[in-house]
Amino acid sequence: MKDSGKFAKKRRDFNQLVESIREDYPRYRDWTMPGFRALAVHRFGVWVESVGQPRLLHWFLFRIYRFLFVYVRNHYSIELHHTTKVGRRLLIAHQGGIVIHHLSEIGDDCLIHQNATLGAATDDTIDRCPILGNRVEVGAGAALVGGVVIGDDVRIGPNVVLTMSVPAGSTVVAPPPRIFQLKKPTPDGKVPVTSAPQ
Repeated sequence: MKDSGKFAKKRRDFNQLVESIREDYPRYRDWTMPGFRALAVHRFGVWVESVGQPRLLHWFLFRIYRFLFVYVRNHYSIELHHTTKVGRRLLIAHQGGIVIHHLSEIGDDCLIHQNATLGAATDDTIDRCPILGNRVEVGAGAALVGGVVIGDDVRIGPNVVLTMSVPAGSTVVAPPPRIFQLKKPTPDGKVPVTSAPQ
């Protein structure tokens, strides 16, 4: 009776894995998208950890997961560990330069763009990492550092470096660029160009 209960739990966990991936797919509409593949590998890794016994089966499945994780990390440059808590329907919009802390938490319906980082501030605070609420958008090049908590429905613009928590419903943008005019234009409106030394 005890063994049948364990088998039923494994079956439920596997069905949940399949259902999660099926729920993620409509946001991508293409199984070849790097973000979808990274998320599917993450879901698979979470399921593998739930297998537990028998140990040989867990060892074998975990080796498959590690191979897929390394492939996604090195080929698509998306680092999403199975220990990261990811909610439903996460959308990784573009591949490249995405690093997510292995202890971070991401809510439902979030959107993460390329070159985004969710990480710890220092090696001494490696266990303090960002927590995202539901429907959070992280812009391209944004860096969320340390144990910041991002509320629901927050939009974080491109290239923002965030080291503090943000309340729900907020929009965070980077400072506007500053223009330095190093040379004054001539009366005809042209900026003189200095030729390179020969």
